[in-house]
Amino acid sequence: CDFFRPAMDLQKSLVLGQDGTEEGAQAALAQIRSQLESGENVVLFANHQSEADPQVMSCLLEKVDMEKEAEEIVYVAGHKVTTDTLAIPFSMGRNLICIHSKKHIDADPETKPTKQKQNLTAMNGMLGKLKAGGTMIWVAPSGGRDRRDLESETGYVPIAPFDQKTVDMFRLMGNKSKVKTHYYSVSMVSYDLCPPPDFVEAGVGEQRNVRFVPVGITVSDELENVGGVESRHLFTENAFAACQEGYDKLLEKLK
Repeated sequence: CDFFRPAMDLQKSLVLGQDGTEEGAQAALAQIRSQLESGENVVLFANHQSEADPQVMSCLLEKVDMEKEAEEIVYVAGHKVTTDTLAIPFSMGRNLICIHSKKHIDADPETKPTKQKQNLTAMNGMLGKLKAGGTMIWVAPSGGRDRRDLESETGYVPIAPFDQKTVDMFRLMGNKSKVKTHYYSVSMVSYDLCPPPDFVEAGVGEQRNVRFVPVGITVSDELENVGGVESRHLFTENAFAACQEGYDKLLEKLK
């Protein structure tokens, strides 16, 4: 955090609730803190905009007196955080569980079985944390970072869609843990801090361009447990809609 903090204009950065206010964020975060202190789990479904998103989360949660909770968040990350030379230093101070995303697992058929085995080990480790209780997990159900719309004259960056299977998997793990697990959507605005390439690159060593900009997060109200076995998509759609709503409010207030 200390390395990336100078790149964030924290004075102009925002932490908002679903209603678009700082008070709304304080209420949602107070509820999350209470749930964690009670030994219950919290899963944050977030959009993902830059490699610095874990640092963005920590720095912004510090603004609202949640340093302890920020330090203990477990981030679900892709394999690049442990193989890319520049990404490795930023990863060392984070609690990470690395999972090969669907976008990259098929890139090399020869290594696919190894990647699948690593993913299984990672999932078992995550389930163990959930069984222990009092765990907060941040995951981007899109499986990657948001990319700007190249056809947009304004440079708009749309949120990448949430993958339903990913959301279903985390809900299933919450149930398997036998520990009450709560779900929230988190909207991230951090694209300009360290923009990703316009196209997905399977390899490592992408060019970085870090800028001094304000960043922001919105924390939704707790997501309702909507959708049964035959309509699981309703929960994912609700989670994405909450993320989109918070994202739009952040963009408007950060202008």
